[in-house]
This record gives sequence, structure tokens and C-alpha cells, in this order.
Amino acid sequence: NCSTVLKTLHFITRPLSDEEGNFSLAYIITIHKELEMFVKLLRAIYMPQNIYCIHVDEKSPKDYRAAVQNIVNCFENIFLSSKRENVVYAGFSRLQADINCMRDLVHSKIQWNYVINLCGQDYPIKTNKDIIQYIRSKWNGKNMTPGVVQPLHMKHRTQVSYREYVHSGMSYVYPTKNMKTKPPHNLTIYFGSAYYILTKEFVEFTLTDARAKDLLEWSRDTYSPDEHYWVTLNRLNG
Repeated sequence: NCSTVLKTLHFITRPLSDEEGNFSLAYIITIHKELEMFVKLLRAIYMPQNIYCIHVDEKSPKDYRAAVQNIVNCFENIFLSSKRENVVYAGFSRLQADINCMRDLVHSKIQWNYVINLCGQDYPIKTNKDIIQYIRSKWNGKNMTPGVVQPLHMKHRTQVSYREYVHSGMSYVYPTKNMKTKPPHNLTIYFGSAYYILTKEFVEFTLTDARAKDLLEWSRDTYSPDEHYWVTLNRLNG
């Protein structure tokens, strides 16, 4: 019952300031468990002017997926990712889940300024207004995806070919004996966090630029590619 959901969980139903109303954020939330935690997170970050793409892990139980769908159906600005991945920790599927949501978000009717990715176990310590003011004061027009040149002790992540293993409830990434080719376009690989705040322009660039597409393809058999993909593209000249 949607009216009960809105009322009992006290979802915010109108922008709390003009500043917030004129600056929409997009969120990508990848989840696979703990429905109650997801609802608490969603309630904490929900604003009617924002937009939310929820990626539910392909291997999540059907009743969990159905419960998330029931909540999402109550909001016009929240939707499930049109393509689901069987997410493996440190695997390419984790990066692909974000990209699936990005493809959906760029075609959305809601015009958003920045996208923030979260997992189901995250929780904000700042208000929506705080986040917007921080972005505008220090990062206006720039991406927040800090990183460093690939350290020596992490070289194995992109030098050896990795594979995802998924079988009867078990899933993990394992190294093969195959060595990888050098990165495409002579790119320097940087490493940083899998979590980011990115401009819409940058998202559109990553989905269309040849270098971004080639790097994505090359990253398919690397270890935890979401920790090098965004930060490497962000360091490209221009």
C-alpha cells in the first residue's frame, strides 16, 4: 500500500529548498540482501527531484526482488535497472551493474547533474543540501573519483587474466595462468575507489567514447575493475 509506505516511513515529498529543487542528483544503488537496511538508506537519501536506479542482484531470492519492486512501484523517480547482473565480489559484473544503471539514467526524463553510486550497506551522514553544497563549492563541473598511478603491489590485478566463478551459491574471482595484453590506447592505469560522484557529461562520455569502450572491454578479465575504470578515464587529457 503506497500511501502507507509514504506516510509510515515519512518519505520527503517536496524539495526542501529552491537550491535543492534546481539541482537533481542521480543515485545508483546495488543491493542483494537486507531489505530493511535498503529501505532505511532509500528513505534517508530520497528527494522527489532526484532519480534512483536500483540494481538487484540476479541471484537474490525472488521474494526479495518482489519486495523491492513493490517499494519502487510507489515512486515515479525510482526504478529497477533494466538489466540485472549476477554480481561477483571483485568481478567485472560489479562494474557492469553500475554501467547498466548509467545507460538507463542517461535516457531518463529527469535532468540530473551528478550521479552517486552506493551499495545496500551504505548510509549518509550528510543531508541532500550538504551534499549539493559540497559538490558546488569544491567540485563544480568536476568528477570526484580520486586515485593514484597503479601501485606495484596491485599490478597483478591487470597483468593476469581473472575469471568469475559462479556455481551452487558460491561465487568468487580467481586468477588464470594467462597474461593480459597492455591497456588499449597506451592508457596509464590509475587506481582508486569503486565509489564516485560523476558529472552527467562524464557518464555520457564513458558510454560513447571509443577509449572508454575499449578500456571496458579490456577490463573484463581484470580483478576489481571498478577500482581502476572510472579513475583512469577521469585522468584522460581534456
